[in-house]
Amino acid sequence: MPKRKDEITSRIGWSTADKINVHGLDLPNEILGHMNLGDLAFLLLKYRAPTPEESRVFNAIVLTLVEHGITPSALAARITYMGAPESLQAAVAAGLCGLGTVFVGSMEGAAKMLSAALPPEKLGTGVDLKALAKDIVADFRSRKAIVPGLGHPVHKPIDPRTPRLFEIAAENGMAGEYVELIQLVQKEAEQASGKVLPINATGAIGAICCEFQFPWNIVRGIGVMARSIGLVGHILEEQNNPMAFELWQRTEEEILKTSGVEK
Repeated sequence: MPKRKDEITSRIGWSTADKINVHGLDLPNEILGHMNLGDLAFLLLKYRAPTPEESRVFNAIVLTLVEHGITPSALAARITYMGAPESLQAAVAAGLCGLGTVFVGSMEGAAKMLSAALPPEKLGTGVDLKALAKDIVADFRSRKAIVPGLGHPVHKPIDPRTPRLFEIAAENGMAGEYVELIQLVQKEAEQASGKVLPINATGAIGAICCEFQFPWNIVRGIGVMARSIGLVGHILEEQNNPMAFELWQRTEEEILKTSGVEK
């Protein structure tokens, strides 16, 4: 078992009868009216408020992940809500459970790949990024593994979110070696495979998260934060314009039809 701690500590925040403190800032007077939701999320991840430039870039990556239509996570939330309308939070949780290596969570894989290949201590040391990209792609191909952050089932030949994210990062001094590296990885992967493999939004976000030097194993959490907002919106629409019951019934009908069974 882990060794018992002498004291239980937390740097995040505390409350008393008349005060609420978050990372050293007074919530009513220094956060409310001064920070937006993205800035507060940044504060929780970096233990400091963002600069104006960091705020613009971080809010852009969070906004990118909020909504992407009737995705599997949105369907899971809507169908769960249909079965348990008394538990909105369970429906949101159901949708979040699907944020894995295929949807949204792939930003974690991209961040892990980039930060492992180019540790922060090697930034600015003249690493040959082209050679590094070649090694990254060769490694993934040798394992018959998909390079995280590349390819999209709908957005081809370009994911329209990616160039805009890179543009915002560049405008605010956040397009460094990690952004360059994933672009080189894309070129190498396309050349090696002969396929069109656009850098998708989660690949771009993974690279930008490395520019922020977020630990790769917390990066998926940014997607969880963002998509929670989108799923609440889907549940509101499900209340007013439901589709879950219809989807269930049509699926049943199709299965019966293809099975040759009359209802």
